[in-house]
Amino acid sequence: MFLASEKQIKSLALAKAREVASRIKNGIVIGADTVIIHRRKVIGKPRNRKEARKILNRLNGSRHCVVTGIAIVDAAARKEATACVKTSVKMKRLSSKEIEAYVATGEPLGKAGAYAVQGKGAILIERIDGCYYNVVGLPLPKLADMLKNFHISPIQ
Repeated sequence: MFLASEKQIKSLALAKAREVASRIKNGIVIGADTVIIHRRKVIGKPRNRKEARKILNRLNGSRHCVVTGIAIVDAAARKEATACVKTSVKMKRLSSKEIEAYVATGEPLGKAGAYAVQGKGAILIERIDGCYYNVVGLPLPKLADMLKNFHISPIQ
């Protein structure tokens, strides 16, 4: 785990989008990267159940911040835009039995913070202050606003 800035998180998203955009001639590429920040440390995705258990025990009963960097690259015009969205999340106080049961579902693997708010992990959360979609992993309202600068309306 390491300290990270919004600039670094946006840079990760931009690197992903640029990589894909470099392989195509035309099109809009969206890149995103989501991390959890808890007590000024970045928490990413657990690689295994042991790491998932450790992360959930760390977040247990406390607040953390979900931070997503978003990048859009127009492959033809090489136009780029980045943004960062933060959402505060309060996790319930969970028993070790509840954490173990959730880890056993396999859902925490591959998820920043070791939970999926859109799945079974919803019952782990006490409160969300900010964009729910950011906690899912892609802040759609912000993305829609950014796409307007590329003359794309997600509603149509």
